[in-house]
Amino acid sequence: MADTDDVADAAANLKIDENAPKLQLDEETGEWVSKGELKKRLAKRAKKATKDKNKDAKAAQPAAAPKKPKEKTEDAPLDPETMFKQGFLNEVYNERPVKPVMTRFPPEPNGFLHIGHAKAIAVNFGFAKYHEGLCYLRFDDTNPEAEEEIYFTAIEEMVRWLGFSPYKITYSSDNFDKLYELAEKLITLDKAYVCHCNDDEIKLQRGGEKGASPRFRCKHADQTPEYNLEEFRAMRDGKYKPREAFLRMKQDITNGNPQMWDLAAYRVLDKPHHRTGDKWKIYPTYDFTHCLCDSFEGITHSLCTTEFVLSRVSYEWLNKELVEFQPMQREYGRLSISGTVLSKRKLKELVDKKYVQGWDDPRLYTLIAVRRRGVPPGAILEFVNELGVTTTNSIIQVGRFEQTIRRYLERTVPRLMLVLDPVPVVIEDADESDGLELDVPFSPKNPAMGSHKVDFTKTVYIDRSDFREVDSKDYFRLAVGKSVGLLQAPYPIKATSFTKDETTGKVTEIRAVFDRETKKPKTYIQWCGAGDSSRKCEVRVYNQLFKSENPAAAEGGYLNDINPESKVIYADALIESGIDEVKRRAPWPEAAGEDQLGKGGPESVRFQAMRVAYFALDSDSTDDKIVLNRIVSLKEDKEKS
Repeated sequence: MADTDDVADAAANLKIDENAPKLQLDEETGEWVSKGELKKRLAKRAKKATKDKNKDAKAAQPAAAPKKPKEKTEDAPLDPETMFKQGFLNEVYNERPVKPVMTRFPPEPNGFLHIGHAKAIAVNFGFAKYHEGLCYLRFDDTNPEAEEEIYFTAIEEMVRWLGFSPYKITYSSDNFDKLYELAEKLITLDKAYVCHCNDDEIKLQRGGEKGASPRFRCKHADQTPEYNLEEFRAMRDGKYKPREAFLRMKQDITNGNPQMWDLAAYRVLDKPHHRTGDKWKIYPTYDFTHCLCDSFEGITHSLCTTEFVLSRVSYEWLNKELVEFQPMQREYGRLSISGTVLSKRKLKELVDKKYVQGWDDPRLYTLIAVRRRGVPPGAILEFVNELGVTTTNSIIQVGRFEQTIRRYLERTVPRLMLVLDPVPVVIEDADESDGLELDVPFSPKNPAMGSHKVDFTKTVYIDRSDFREVDSKDYFRLAVGKSVGLLQAPYPIKATSFTKDETTGKVTEIRAVFDRETKKPKTYIQWCGAGDSSRKCEVRVYNQLFKSENPAAAEGGYLNDINPESKVIYADALIESGIDEVKRRAPWPEAAGEDQLGKGGPESVRFQAMRVAYFALDSDSTDDKIVLNRIVSLKEDKEKS
């Protein structure tokens, strides 16, 4: 897969390419789409609204008998195979309905995968699986100047974490000998030549600045095949330094498609390869390698993103010249997320300049960062499936991604009580000696999740934000003389007094009694017991790393758009003891690449902290210290009374 830095930058600037129409925001879906696409969607919705209005008017007419209202049901997850059963991918298969289907995911091992790659993984592996076929993980390792072992390992980990098992793990470098032989064959067919032009000369051959002058073929194209073969072998044997010579394919300089303007097939690189060592002085380009490797591996459907749509012509041209088996390339729309950057160059700058703590910083949208934050792989696959696959490049608002995560977690993870900023409440009429053990369900909606024991103690801790020194009528939590319910506790409590630290002005203790008269308080709040009934923890609340939806367009550049509140730490938080049971039973949920007990990492220990947010265990946790990351907020965050 070619380096997508420029592509990611273009996406961040809300453009697909120079010739594409300006994108507009579909406010209902959060996607950036073309003006024509938006117009079509708005017309469709207007038609539906009219139809619904007529239906409502009809329903408003007097009926013979009132109908029983339907019970509210939870949103059911979308069929995980929807994107293969209909739309673009279904059409692609129908173009070539063969069995078995063979696909490949071909990343360059020169960086960490990001959220956009999750779509490519889901499309390639999922398409093959749906059609009872197989998918290769092929590392496109033809540029030793940019490749590192850490990337190979991380890429394979992410593929497996998303729940996919490669049929085989292969490398483009496996085929260096065969590719070299085919390059010589192309020369003997008079379809390739060794060129010694510099960048300025090649630019002129291709029409100059913005096509201001006529295109013309390089003078070296007139060399005989015998001479070109001799020169190519001289390149191989180290006669030329980098940029002094390279092999070009003799395509069609008059073609309107720039991918046919005598592309480079081989270049000289003075760098040892991680797998072949010093054997080679020359390395094949992506345009020469990719299509041929697809043929070698019998790829039936070569699925790639739309930046390669122009490359299809050169892809097919080269394969027809050199190999018998012809794969079929088709292109789908790339996935990008607003409010962040995905370019490898920009991500590296954020890491190197320590704006973030590393490539796995939970504020980034690399897959290792998304995993560390606690986002389940199943939620990512659900998100890709919800969006569907079309030929339109999508820039999705981050809120839509978070909403999918939220819905997924709502039905799959247990509930616990967490207090971010604890203040003690002494319940004066509670009997410490009696002790009260509560049996608390992990989910009020799913009994199959089971329950756990929580000790209710004479002193409990509530969040500082749930107490007010001065009461008001529109406030329904704890205040002096006012009652509030404690989740799962037998009685509400009523505050009677409080003490403060005169230096800081903070409340240090609240005194309360059971309110045995109030059967149902207006509000319930979370709490943690004293002693062994709770655990101290550090909670990291991650917000968006950037302040704007389009950091690349920010005045002064994206580094000037950093949100100073993107990471908030609660160093003295408390989590109820039920966290021990959740850790023992992780992963929550068991899905995708975390489908076996103990198989997931610390991030697979997930839960909903009631009234707070969804959280996961961070890899900084130890046996003596619990560190939690906020995965995503609750829907109720902004409306919490």
